[in-house]
Amino acid sequence: MEDTKQEFSLETELENWPTYTFDKRKEIFYSLPRHEAEELFLSLNGSNQAELFQELPGYERRSWIRLLAPDDVADLIQELPKDYQSQALELLDPVTRNEVNALLAYAEDEAGGLMNSRFARLRPEMRVSEAISYLRAQSKAQIETIYYAYVLDQHQKLMGVVTLRELFNTFPTKVISEIMTTDLVTILDTLDQEEIGKVFSQQNYLALPVVDGDNVMKGIITVDDVVETMQEDATEDIQKIGGSEALGEPYLDISLFSMIKKRAGWLMVLFVGQLFTASLMKMFEGEIEKAVVLAMFIPLVISSGGNSGSQATTLIIRAMALGEVRMRDWWRVLMRELGSGLGLGLILAILGFIRIMVWGDAYGEYYVYIALSVSVSLVGIVLWGTVTGSMLPFALKKVGLDPAAASAPFVATLVDVTGLAIYFSVAHFFLKGILL
Repeated sequence: MEDTKQEFSLETELENWPTYTFDKRKEIFYSLPRHEAEELFLSLNGSNQAELFQELPGYERRSWIRLLAPDDVADLIQELPKDYQSQALELLDPVTRNEVNALLAYAEDEAGGLMNSRFARLRPEMRVSEAISYLRAQSKAQIETIYYAYVLDQHQKLMGVVTLRELFNTFPTKVISEIMTTDLVTILDTLDQEEIGKVFSQQNYLALPVVDGDNVMKGIITVDDVVETMQEDATEDIQKIGGSEALGEPYLDISLFSMIKKRAGWLMVLFVGQLFTASLMKMFEGEIEKAVVLAMFIPLVISSGGNSGSQATTLIIRAMALGEVRMRDWWRVLMRELGSGLGLGLILAILGFIRIMVWGDAYGEYYVYIALSVSVSLVGIVLWGTVTGSMLPFALKKVGLDPAAASAPFVATLVDVTGLAIYFSVAHFFLKGILL
């Protein structure tokens, strides 16, 4: 009963870890028995591991960093301040240090930076019985996974793969080259983590081999590594879509100054954009003075355009992230959004027309013309917002920027400015010689 309670306690702490303050985290970490503290440490991401690692007494750091596989050590070291990185590397044994340095040579978001260089390997001339004995010995080392064994030639080039199931279901005297699978799915060591996520989503594998341009095997990437990186990418995209820079760390961990800095940039850009809205309203000041009733519907028509644009940009950004939409599909997207924008605009226009007609007397004797102005404006503004929101991610990607930078607030502000011009132009057409 006692062990069950401790396990439950550990699971609870892991679940609540992101919500704890740093002092609370240290208190929990130091209060756990060594074996549970190790389990906790191994379950944390690189950022949280580095946080605790820096607080450890110098004489304890060696034992803790040596718990980690080379790829996890590389993640931890990348999160440490520059002054600590070389010291941390010196705590590793020479073999592991070389492996970690090789991983650190890759960019953090490339396959080479995500892979584990320790994997089960076999030679093609081995017999099945020899391979099983060899894998049994290899499993005692820090191998990421034993489900797949990769067959390499003398130059470390990837020739094939065998699974444990295949080894156990095959006659012991058979040779590995006779049973290995040669039709392989591989990942290039320079492939971006977003593309890696797409490969895993299309394949039903627990791990995939990482090779260089000469098909020399460098390591493996497991599905749990990919899930973590995909979660990080999704978090960054959502934060950008919300109209701020990616925070880069948990919300409760980031300092107030950094929070303001990352959010202020976009807010200033949006504020400047809204200044153009004020300038446009100044241009149409005469129309507003002659027909004050027009001002009543400005929030209605403008927000409709911004909302439709935000919808479109969010849908396209997510479709791009999932690989459902590519750059070459921009024309198909445009055609679809023209139809969507027109349909959505007509729906809102009908609602707006009915609303004004029902309360007609409240808007003066020319309420029919006002209803027409608002309705036609809604069609044009919603159509424009939808097209703008859907095409902006393509435009940003074309010039090498992150499509997620086409945030919903940015699209809404852009549509607000142009929507005013559409609204007053339509109103001038219908009300000229009547109210204007």
